[in-house]
Amino acid sequence: MKLTTRGRYGLRAVIDLAVHTDDEAVALSQIAERQGISMNYLEQLIAKLKKSGIVHGIRGAQGGYVLAMPADEISVGDILRALEGDLSPVDCYELNNSDTPCSSSDICVTKYVWKRISDSINDAVDGIMLSDLVAESKKVQAEAGITQVNQSKQTC
Repeated sequence: MKLTTRGRYGLRAVIDLAVHTDDEAVALSQIAERQGISMNYLEQLIAKLKKSGIVHGIRGAQGGYVLAMPADEISVGDILRALEGDLSPVDCYELNNSDTPCSSSDICVTKYVWKRISDSINDAVDGIMLSDLVAESKKVQAEAGITQVNQSKQTC
């Protein structure tokens, strides 16, 4: 399974938002600059995250975005599914609850492989909370001597 830039950039944006939210909203322009993501693309990602209830927009002069719930209640799986959709490695009728049944579903043996892979992926991303990544980010920044003011871009 390979994530698209939606998942990779969106996860970076949410981590950045969580790290830099100190009781005030964070402007998208700040996230875009720190993360090297175009504003247009970031707006599209944030719209999906907002629709999924992960972030909340605040209007006004001090407006921007904040997490819609505490970071320890948001999993990486929540973020990735909001941005990427289903995380199954294959388009399988059995895994995706598709409207179009597979003609081989009754005799397909490989669906058990795909189910185990899908379950492993979902267990892994659901077991990592945003708060874990925030703590790791702060630790890495501290070890590298990076302050919030001169924070370099995260490029993974």
